[in-house]
Amino acid sequence: MNDIPLIGLDGSNLLAFLAALGTLRTLTLAEGGTGTRMKWVSNRGWVPVIMRSGTDSDDDLLAILESTVCGEKSISDAWRIGEDLTLALEDFREVLLKCMAVCTAEQRTNADFLAAFGSDGIGSGPKKDRMSTSDFRALGGGQQSFLGSINELAAVTGRNHIRLSLFCRWEYSDSRPSMRWDPADYRPHALRANDPAGDPIKTMRGANRLAVEALPLFPTAPNGRRLLTTGFKERDRKTELSWPIWSEALDLRTVAALLGLSDLQEAKIYGRLRSALEHRGIKQVFRAQRFTDGKYRNFSPARALL
Repeated sequence: MNDIPLIGLDGSNLLAFLAALGTLRTLTLAEGGTGTRMKWVSNRGWVPVIMRSGTDSDDDLLAILESTVCGEKSISDAWRIGEDLTLALEDFREVLLKCMAVCTAEQRTNADFLAAFGSDGIGSGPKKDRMSTSDFRALGGGQQSFLGSINELAAVTGRNHIRLSLFCRWEYSDSRPSMRWDPADYRPHALRANDPAGDPIKTMRGANRLAVEALPLFPTAPNGRRLLTTGFKERDRKTELSWPIWSEALDLRTVAALLGLSDLQEAKIYGRLRSALEHRGIKQVFRAQRFTDGKYRNFSPARALL
């Protein structure tokens, strides 16, 4: 298998981590099997390495990604259920039932996205009559709707956006949309001379687009009166997301299992717990806090736990 380091991505950055997962998932689905694997190597940060037979160069990998995630053709039906994740419970339930009727083990992309978006089992909103949504939903309302931004990303992302995100130092030269998964998206007014509201949003479009493809690896599930999202945990009235960095070459299914490990959610990781994670090949665990400032949700820079 050929090793292709994605040197533009740093596993300590949430957006970059999600982009790496999205790349792994996209390549795996494109080949229809488990021939694609990914590991992380330490090189001034944690860099993901794609291992794939028959893909000899960066250009080969970019050609596959361009054909699958760029342009209107890459838009999933699951992204067309509305402008935002604000459907009434009965409307979202109808969408889920229609999807279940046509879903198969080989054709389940729409079902996986819908499971990641939210649930009809628990209501939200003042009247508890709307679908509950993923903790990844950092956009909503106004001109920055969650599904609207995903669809726009698919339409405007091109091969060069993918190349700059995966293989170059991030220069943040792209305009919106941004999914607000990058700590750099948070621009507090108190730390700036001028109100940042009037400044144009600058982001890495390719990373955002690939990160969207990682969402099916983080399904939601009702738990009591709350909706839980894989990887997230409420702790001391704070919502936190934890994710692992591993050293062995793993396929998509194994990575999905790692993301759901309960050990990653412990408040402190040391002693036997640390040894157990290291025994699984996990070299680092990062944790970021999701918080709200004004009308926007944001993610903090991650801290290392090992």
